[in-house]
Amino acid sequence: MKTLQSILAGTALVVGLAPALLPAPAFAVDNMSSTDAPDLTSVRAKIKAQNYAAALTELRDLAEDVQQADVYNLLGFTLRKTGDFKTSLTYYTKALELQPDHKAAREYLGELYVETGNMEKAKEELSILAKLCPGGCEEREDLQKAISAKSASN
Repeated sequence: MKTLQSILAGTALVVGLAPALLPAPAFAVDNMSSTDAPDLTSVRAKIKAQNYAAALTELRDLAEDVQQADVYNLLGFTLRKTGDFKTSLTYYTKALELQPDHKAAREYLGELYVETGNMEKAKEELSILAKLCPGGCEEREDLQKAISAKSASN
């Protein structure tokens, strides 16, 4: 039995189309990187080293060129670590507008709420993470730990 691809290839040759112009078969691939995602390796290294000023400079430059959830999420994280909670919230919100299922942004937004004492909102983010990763995930576990630690200290 001929496959659709071989039938299309034969038809393309008859009508004069190059086989290269035919659609390629699609394959499922895990962990595909977004094509619009900039390389954030150096930013992550600066954040890991707690060099937030340098990370902010690089992230702000990136944010001028691209609207990308990872960039906004890391901007929010870095600003939160420097104590600028209001601007941090703005960037987490932008990240989630672009990608509502962004687990890291959900975790970090929840941690912002924990740090600012808004435990109800933190628990809302935990609930969303429970739906995004019902089998558990690092983001969900980390936010749960932050909530539990805050509750234990009160």
